[in-house]
Amino acid sequence: MLDTVKNIWRRIAGMFGYTTIKNVIGRDVVLSQAMIDAINDWKNMLNGNADWITDYIKSLKIEHGICREFADVVLVEMETSVTNTALDKIYQEALPLLNENMQEGLALGSFCLKPLPSGTADFVTADKFIPVQFGDDGKLTDVAFLTVKRIGETDYYTRVERHYFVSGNLTIENTCYHSQSRNDIGQRCNLEEVEEWADINPGPVTYPGMTQMDFGYYRNPIKNNIDGSACGVSIFDSARELIRKADIQGARLDWEFDSGERAIHVDSRALNSKTGKMSKLNNRLYRGLNIEDGKDKELLREYSPQMRDESFKRGLEEYKREIEFVVGLSYGDLSNVQEVDKTATEIKASKTRKYNRVSAIQESLRKCLEDFVAGLAFYNNAYRSGYEFNCKFNDSILTDEETERQQDRQDVSMGVMSHWEYRMKWYNEDEATAKANLPEQNTVQE
Repeated sequence: MLDTVKNIWRRIAGMFGYTTIKNVIGRDVVLSQAMIDAINDWKNMLNGNADWITDYIKSLKIEHGICREFADVVLVEMETSVTNTALDKIYQEALPLLNENMQEGLALGSFCLKPLPSGTADFVTADKFIPVQFGDDGKLTDVAFLTVKRIGETDYYTRVERHYFVSGNLTIENTCYHSQSRNDIGQRCNLEEVEEWADINPGPVTYPGMTQMDFGYYRNPIKNNIDGSACGVSIFDSARELIRKADIQGARLDWEFDSGERAIHVDSRALNSKTGKMSKLNNRLYRGLNIEDGKDKELLREYSPQMRDESFKRGLEEYKREIEFVVGLSYGDLSNVQEVDKTATEIKASKTRKYNRVSAIQESLRKCLEDFVAGLAFYNNAYRSGYEFNCKFNDSILTDEETERQQDRQDVSMGVMSHWEYRMKWYNEDEATAKANLPEQNTVQE
């Protein structure tokens, strides 16, 4: 049974920390304990298990919204290809998985896009590899990928696949560890002990002429203030405290609805003596209450407090707008666009802010994809084939809505866009409704 790489990474990094990682790799590594803790924190936030989440406070999944919005905008107008037909076929087959995997990469700060000998690609996020060393350009020059296999109930095998340079040439080696406890990496063993790994050359094997890594490395264009290394930082790390406040505010809003639910306090004499309830359908409405004899002998009392939901909603929307500002999104990406009371200048500034962040992400992604293609070429004996890599991003974030609408009107007048297509786009009508609402055309009587 194959365990997830995430579990082994947590087992090594979370329980044993830096010292164990250093012993496994055999040297100092750039991955610090502070980064280990931060990556685990971002992962918990993404999974809805942040340290402030309780039975009362639920995650609003704002982290998902941030990552999804950035990934969608970054990739929606991307045009990319490889001039080598064989390489381009493999490359294009990997792209459909890029969006969903990039969302997790944005959340955890970085990911590796790694070609596999089988012709497929493996997306490896920051919780699944160990950065050992970075070059001056911020690219990985030494890294270890971890794979775990459990055989039976108690035998755990860990394969450490390390990529690094020797005399400027790519070198790959594989080591294997065996343990009878998931809490201990165990002792060195032979790869042959695991059937699927028996044919893997333990190495180290050096490939002369391959002067770069055989995979693409992406990291968020955000300065690392956690430990100052080139390890990537989560796209929502700067908004962590605001996300916590938003989740708590969401819990307040839920409680306002729950606590403000209408109820009728009923004297026990009015209830069914056998069930203690008025009826099966009204269990939530009627609640038993012993009303003592006195001046007030009413059998029914209505409990219907004034709802304060609008105040809580406004507070939640304000938190969302602050999150948008901090992470670099436009107003309305997370918050309710109808609630955004901003001037045209502020809205334009928010679009510019988003454009700058998205452009930086796209440039980092372009370098990652270029290196990924080099890895594909390496594994397909085409590294020196003279192929060319093309990648273009057509951004429309700064396009003003009125400008776009005016352009569509010109297209209609030119006849390259129909009237009903215009109505579908700008009036949110389906095709049948749009055609039915077209203005009558004047006809000339002869």
